[in-house]
Amino acid sequence: MAASISVLAASGALAQDAAVVQDGTAAQDGSAQVEDIVVIGSRIRRDNYNAPSPTQVVTREEATLQGFASTTEALQSTAVTGGTSQINNAYGGYVTDGGPGANTIGLRGMSPSRTLVLLNGRRVSPAGSRGSVGAADLNVLPTAMIDRVEVLRDGASSVYGSDAVAGVVNIQTRQNFEGLVFEGQRNEPLEANGAGGSTRLSLTAGVRGDRWRAAGSIERYERDELTLRDREFTRCQTDGFRNGQDYIDPLTGQSKCYPVTTTGSNGVTINTIATGATTGVAAPGATGTTFNRWRPNSAVTTGLVGFEGVGGPGNDLNVRDTFEDRMLNESLISPVEITTLYGEAGYQLNALGNAEIYGEALFNQRKSSQTGYRQLALDYAVGSPLIPANLQGSVAFGDQGLNQGQDVGVRAFIGYGNDHSEQEVDFGRYVAGIKGDFFVPEWRYDAYVSYSRSKSTYTSEQFLTDNLIASLDVVSDGAGGFQCATLASNPGCVAAPALTTQTIGGVLPQDWKDYVFRPVTGTTEFIEKVASIGIDGPLFSLPAGRVMGFFGAEWRESEIDDTPGLDSQLGNTYNYSTSAITRGSDSVKEVFGEIEAPLLVDLPGVRELTLNGSARYTDYDSYGDDTTYKVGLVYRPIDWITVRGTYGTSYRAPALFEQFVGATSGFQSNSIDRCNDYGAPGVNPNRVANCASEGLAGDFQSTNSVRVITAGGAEAGLSAETSTNMTLGLVVRPPMPSSWGDLAFAVDYYEIEVENGVSRTGAGEILTRCYDSNPEDFAADAGFCRLVSRDPADNSLTVSDSYVNLATDNVKGLDYTVRYRKDVGPGTALLNLAITQYTEISNKLFEEDPLVDYTGMVNNPEFTGTADVSYAWDQWRVRYGVEWIQGTDSYAYYEEDPVTSDYDLAVDDYWLHNASVQYSADGWTATLGVRNLFNENPPTISAGVYNRVGNAPLYSGYDYLGRTAFVNLTKSF
Repeated sequence: MAASISVLAASGALAQDAAVVQDGTAAQDGSAQVEDIVVIGSRIRRDNYNAPSPTQVVTREEATLQGFASTTEALQSTAVTGGTSQINNAYGGYVTDGGPGANTIGLRGMSPSRTLVLLNGRRVSPAGSRGSVGAADLNVLPTAMIDRVEVLRDGASSVYGSDAVAGVVNIQTRQNFEGLVFEGQRNEPLEANGAGGSTRLSLTAGVRGDRWRAAGSIERYERDELTLRDREFTRCQTDGFRNGQDYIDPLTGQSKCYPVTTTGSNGVTINTIATGATTGVAAPGATGTTFNRWRPNSAVTTGLVGFEGVGGPGNDLNVRDTFEDRMLNESLISPVEITTLYGEAGYQLNALGNAEIYGEALFNQRKSSQTGYRQLALDYAVGSPLIPANLQGSVAFGDQGLNQGQDVGVRAFIGYGNDHSEQEVDFGRYVAGIKGDFFVPEWRYDAYVSYSRSKSTYTSEQFLTDNLIASLDVVSDGAGGFQCATLASNPGCVAAPALTTQTIGGVLPQDWKDYVFRPVTGTTEFIEKVASIGIDGPLFSLPAGRVMGFFGAEWRESEIDDTPGLDSQLGNTYNYSTSAITRGSDSVKEVFGEIEAPLLVDLPGVRELTLNGSARYTDYDSYGDDTTYKVGLVYRPIDWITVRGTYGTSYRAPALFEQFVGATSGFQSNSIDRCNDYGAPGVNPNRVANCASEGLAGDFQSTNSVRVITAGGAEAGLSAETSTNMTLGLVVRPPMPSSWGDLAFAVDYYEIEVENGVSRTGAGEILTRCYDSNPEDFAADAGFCRLVSRDPADNSLTVSDSYVNLATDNVKGLDYTVRYRKDVGPGTALLNLAITQYTEISNKLFEEDPLVDYTGMVNNPEFTGTADVSYAWDQWRVRYGVEWIQGTDSYAYYEEDPVTSDYDLAVDDYWLHNASVQYSADGWTATLGVRNLFNENPPTISAGVYNRVGNAPLYSGYDYLGRTAFVNLTKSF
């Protein structure tokens, strides 16, 4: 133990101050001294925090000192998540469960659908937009009314039901609150041109009478947009190859910028046209006279500059334009406006066992938006009068969907400009219950019903395929211009602009833009109903104490209805994903129980030995019944040493969207085709053999987007995933002289093994595993290759990435926590240090596949840590904290030599420093501080392997805002 503590201290990994030690024991300063409570992880009332499962508690005071402006930020912090990646507002341009703007939490490196979120011990139902709503959106939580957050890092399906596989997060509101409190907070980034800041204002009130109580809060949270323009590391995304082979623009001599793609040089091109083989002028550095890619000069009709085409390597220059200023308007952190109202009340009946009837009401509205940038590939048919005379003879390729079967004469790659997406989510949650003394002495009952509803509208701007087709089919209007050929039957039609330099440069007629680029709006509704009853009390007595029990039953019903915009349903959105209706429901009936028995107490070598057991029987409409259990043991050989452990089973019923999401097709960049340039040195030999077996040349470059099809798994017999969860822990609180202070140390080993896990693998991962597989398996369409097909006509790929039952998903690791408290001078010093270590994060898709361990790879650090030291005296408190993420690399996984590889696939250790000071007096408190004190930018990696933000990995553990000052003011009345 002493060696472990010294290693921890030397490592510099650090953790947040909390009112309760992570081992679950009450803080010795009395800040958490409460009685007759129910601790997360159990439904049995206790008089202290001793429990067999590792529990972490974060108070509102500590969240304020750390500068978090919302509960979402606190829950997604490294201290709570252990450094695993979370979905936050940097994912606005990606397809995520819950839709853009949703923020979720997944513990132990697992998905959010495997972490259960509770509010006052009762489920928070999913909220969000689009068809994949399946996890609680942290944005709905009433930050102003929250007292503390309890985090159970242990499986608990037998206690709480489905979803509690990786752990449980319980948000506890202030109890018996009286008075009036106004709170305001502003977080102001100092390195982002005044962008990306956030403001929260709230009012909390509570009153009490002889037999009644009522409390509530109203708050407003606004976060400003942070764009690519606002941070230096996102203004010019480059390839970042270590061999210096970034594409260099011969006109500037500089590496090219690719700000609208996560993959670098294979991204968007603008201000360019594609033709058939045509004679023209070579670009600087090119040779030959025949080309099929052109950068127009002052006019399309003269001075075409060719840079790609036929005639040898001299005609393959990357001089295409990839940047224009409007690209920097893209959202890096998307803006949001959130309004939350929360209320709770109770009334003593003086009947039905001194019963209290109680209720809670939560209403939350989120308005979020994202700014993107769109390229438009506009196809002009052979013979179209919109094509200038000198290009009338060009035949580029066959119809790509805009020219009614006619060949394409010229394609214009146009930088269209910014597009906008918006979401408005209204969430309501209503609880009514009664609790009191049961008719059996010392037993109590609690019964409640709840109703939750998330209703959202989501809008995105899209090119409508039918309108583009109509606008490109033109005839002369008799006045030197053009009109739609179908104008008589389609009076709203607006003719496409003629192919000119201005058109290619994105200067387009507004009436035509209004005709072809339209908002497409869909709606999503998610409803959850719950009825639950439980009774608890003493069963009987043993020599070591009373055996306590809890027994209950619950019914839940959920339904989802996502109706995308009609154009999206009909596939009328050009070069964009299609979406079908997602509609379905499921219900479950459960009975469950928990028993805690003190087996031995106050014996030689056994100060305490307590057994806890729970079990649950579940019957789902969707897949049938299941039984889970959990056994926990707490053993104290002496007063200051506690050994604890749990073992149990958990399950997760498939979420509604996993069962019923409508078949959706989308497209990913051609850069994820694993056969691109597979003949280059150092490529996996299996990939070389597999790509060659499909008849592809070694220098093959895909020119087609990869089609990805997603669908629900209900029809394919999607079943629940099952898992086992084990924890073993040691808690040491050595007795020391009072002048030495108080020390507590805890270490917990955890192991989660999921079988038949419900998941999507991801198109890129499927392609990598398929093309890098054994050639015999590739030829037999085994393993991941079952999900991949290549069209022999144009070599385009289609990937099936639907929800399936994966074979295995394992997470193993250790949590280390040290807490030291000592009176120093006029006040008290407090040190917290916590480290999370992942020893395995592995999975495999099919039973016959080997487990692949991702621990230590980019975005999956083996070690993360947090620490802080605070000092409190009189009315003052100061705090200094550090967050640490260990450096990672992915060379071994991609079979790259870290010395000779052309890619930078490694990041260094990442440190964030935070400091704050707090002063309290006369009913008011002021807190000032700085997050990311030394303005640490995220590390960088090469393009083409991982999704990136600028040149940095897309990872929630990194701070994209830079140095940020914050101030929090509260006033109590």
